[in-house]
Amino acid sequence: MAGSKPFFRRKLLPGFGLSLGITLFYLSAVVLIPLSMLFVKSFDLSAAAYWQIISSDRVLAAFRVSFMSAGISAVINAVFGFLIAWVQIRYQYPGRRIVDAMIDLPFALPTSVAGISLTAAFSVTGILGFWLDKIGVRVAYTSLGIIVAMTFVGLPFVIRTLEPVMQQLGKDYEEAGTILGGNRWQVFTRVIFPLLLPATMTGAAMAFARALGEYGSVIFIAGNMPYKTEIVPLLIISKLEQFDYSAATAIAVTMLGLSFLVLLMINVLQGWQRRRVTSL
Repeated sequence: MAGSKPFFRRKLLPGFGLSLGITLFYLSAVVLIPLSMLFVKSFDLSAAAYWQIISSDRVLAAFRVSFMSAGISAVINAVFGFLIAWVQIRYQYPGRRIVDAMIDLPFALPTSVAGISLTAAFSVTGILGFWLDKIGVRVAYTSLGIIVAMTFVGLPFVIRTLEPVMQQLGKDYEEAGTILGGNRWQVFTRVIFPLLLPATMTGAAMAFARALGEYGSVIFIAGNMPYKTEIVPLLIISKLEQFDYSAATAIAVTMLGLSFLVLLMINVLQGWQRRRVTSL
């Protein structure tokens, strides 16, 4: 029809061009430009100097501590975050709203306050650390303390990611599986859990990314011993305090690249899982 707009123009929402422009400008100003400056700064280093920095024993040890601790905490959060979200959505019990508010505490607390609180609780004189020490378990100033701090800050990401998916799922799938002859375990493992697995992985990935960059709550409880309990963010801060900007930039760029690759692999796995569930 003459004078009618093209099909693809009529399908767009009003103001799409302006909204897209504002979105790209905001993301560029807040995310892309600052990160690109980090890469530009790293170009001042030669390949040999860059490799010498990131391949040093102390840097490799810090990367190992950060990634292993963040990975373990993400797995813990995936398991217990799933259980907590399930209880919060499926059951009504006294104090449920209080528990729901407690879940968001890691979001609201300054990380330094969280670190001091965890250290006070898990030190050998703390209310939890005292009893753990009696059975030979040390938390504060050990690698276990790092995992505890990372688990604390990452738990809400798993729970808040799973809750809306569980609410949307309802009980129809459970009833259908039961009608088809499945017991409760079979319905959960073959029907419910596959549908919730992508959201669980998304929450775990967010918890992993949050833990990987955590600084404030970790440094108080970690002990910060080079080669043992020193995390990458602390090492970067140490290099900056020594005015070794080249080393700090090289470590930061490497951390950014590795974090991006890990998150990319998780997103690819999530996409594959969603397609597999959809095809069932």
